[in-house]
Amino acid sequence: MEHAVRVLREGGCARIHVVLGAQADEVRARASLPGCVLVDNPGWEQGMGTSLRAGLDSLAGTGARAALVALVDQPGIGPEAVSRVLEAYEGEESLVSAAYEGVRGHPVLFGAAHWAGIAATATGDRGARAYLKEHGPAISLVECGDVARPFDIDTEADLTHLE
Repeated sequence: MEHAVRVLREGGCARIHVVLGAQADEVRARASLPGCVLVDNPGWEQGMGTSLRAGLDSLAGTGARAALVALVDQPGIGPEAVSRVLEAYEGEESLVSAAYEGVRGHPVLFGAAHWAGIAATATGDRGARAYLKEHGPAISLVECGDVARPFDIDTEADLTHLE
């Protein structure tokens, strides 16, 4: 988690909200996340859609005009990819996604005008997938394959990506 926060900061994110799920108390006790807003997701067992909704809800009233969403299980994505996606922001109607050889991936930036629609469709482990599919032509893809590797570390076998 600290790695993901460092990547976001180095990539240019000023305010970072970290959504906590299964082991929220342990993360609070052990992780060093100074300056971050820690957001509990009591519905984490229902999938990443609940985490996305919790994160977007936590931005209400903050004046934020966009949210950049990154996943903690993708350590091959560094500050350069975050910076490229942030640089493509063009206002609250923005939908921007990192791309890897033309395929949409993370991080993803959602302008505030899209938050309600994303929250309404974010269910299960699909997150914003349905919303992004519906709004495909509006998404600005930013190629990041030259500066990041978008693999997930979900299992012990995935650790081979770190070598």
